[in-house]
Amino acid sequence: MIIDNVRLYRPNKDDDPEQVHHILVENGTISEIRKGRSPEQGDHVYDADQRTIMTSVTDSHLHLLRYGLMKVELDLRGVHSWEELKREVRDYYPYMEEHDWIIGRGLEDDDFTDMDHPLTAKDLEEIHLHKPMFFMHRDGHECVVNETVLNKLKEEEDFLEMVPDQFIEKDEYGEWNGRFKDTAVHYIKRHFRARPKDEAKEAIEAAIPYLLRNGITSVHTDDLNFIKEYSLLMESYQELEKEGKLPVDVFLHYYIFQKEDLEHFLDEFEVRSGDGSEKVKVGAIKIFLDGTQRLHTAAMRMPYHDKPDTAGDLIYSQQELNEIVRLASENGMQVAMHALGDRATEQAIAALEQSEVDVEKLKHRIIHAQTLGPDLLDRMRELKPYIEVQPSFLMDEYDEKADWVGEELAPYCDAFGSLETNKIPYTLSSDAPIGDLNPFVSVFAAVNRTDLNHQPEGGWVPSEKLTVDQSFEGFTYTPRLLEFQEKSKGRLEEGYQADFILIDSHPLQVDPKELHNIRVEEVWVKGNRVYSPEGVVS
Repeated sequence: MIIDNVRLYRPNKDDDPEQVHHILVENGTISEIRKGRSPEQGDHVYDADQRTIMTSVTDSHLHLLRYGLMKVELDLRGVHSWEELKREVRDYYPYMEEHDWIIGRGLEDDDFTDMDHPLTAKDLEEIHLHKPMFFMHRDGHECVVNETVLNKLKEEEDFLEMVPDQFIEKDEYGEWNGRFKDTAVHYIKRHFRARPKDEAKEAIEAAIPYLLRNGITSVHTDDLNFIKEYSLLMESYQELEKEGKLPVDVFLHYYIFQKEDLEHFLDEFEVRSGDGSEKVKVGAIKIFLDGTQRLHTAAMRMPYHDKPDTAGDLIYSQQELNEIVRLASENGMQVAMHALGDRATEQAIAALEQSEVDVEKLKHRIIHAQTLGPDLLDRMRELKPYIEVQPSFLMDEYDEKADWVGEELAPYCDAFGSLETNKIPYTLSSDAPIGDLNPFVSVFAAVNRTDLNHQPEGGWVPSEKLTVDQSFEGFTYTPRLLEFQEKSKGRLEEGYQADFILIDSHPLQVDPKELHNIRVEEVWVKGNRVYSPEGVVS
């Protein structure tokens, strides 16, 4: 196969954007890249019409099953009032199975125009459907359930033992009001609303066209909360692979609540990070260390500027986390720790600094690290953990950062440029469906540090901007290091797997303010076209 008449975009190379090339592909691998047009003709020569070719994208942090479920369940992201929500639920109800739950995702009830308070279990009783109801906030850190679910939770001894009291919201009388945060949300998802395999496969299939439309051919996904059993999760993906319905690589994280969950995994499964089939492999042990700044549950070293009575909460003691990270590392499991506040990030760093933990070999990760400081950057420069950042979050939150953390600490929020300067490895990712799945939107945010209306002018903390090349490197090659596949995937070079996309504009010839408008026109995996303007190619 020859891909002819293409312009190269390689963030690690200084290619002339106007120079056309042709690329030889043999057995799914790039065998040669030559300047100029191919002298050959025939069906094996594909004329790309001078479009730009680049390596396909790896999204190192998302929730693919959840994203797919939003395509087959209630998507509440466009709902702006309580009356509209009730209407959506009643329209959805006739299509449900008799014993099913009413599930809604993407809730933003703090913006409802006809309510002066967030929804509670008592409010949901107005719907009068007498079914379990569960509505999750768009950021995945908060939910509201109805009285039916609330009563189930009060009878769950494990829930009371495993969920810290600060994640259970109460009314003025000290009674549970039906709203839950962080660890409580994860517990409810896994223990009460886990999907059977057929539903999981349906949701994954529903999500795949959206991946390809955005040029994504590899994902690292945290899905366990939505299916409960890791074996079923692995089977769901691998069955799709065998059926020829999985054109992307998938790395499946194993989310744990406590050390016993990790011990169960190590006893139950022989596979470790990077093991699996050709397309479906074991990812990392996923663990939450704190919550989110929106709810003031992200663990900070100083009290919140807008809520000085709290500094957030750590979910684990340092000793507990050290034991988990040490056990995982000693057994060949990569660790991915959600740490949003600077106190949680400091805790993650301390756990990774243990002598028994091999960061270089296993490439352990810290997810988000949204608030840093000079001392944390110094320690990470020595340690070299992989940091997974989500630039699209910045577009919605930049004007709230100083309110949360104060003016002095705000410049250390979303400090992408400081990671680059200190040579701390990082990836760009979406955290979809919480963030925007489109990688070009994330690149736009990393390069400009504005919202899509180009505010604030000049960018928020412009010293932390990334270049176009740095941003794309964090979406293509660096994530493949996390997969232990950096010698075979993630580059548009000889000897690498022929996974690439054709896009409508060259990233270095686009106005930085227009990067989000770049469109993927074709996706190729192992030298075979899997997506075109007409859709997924079977």
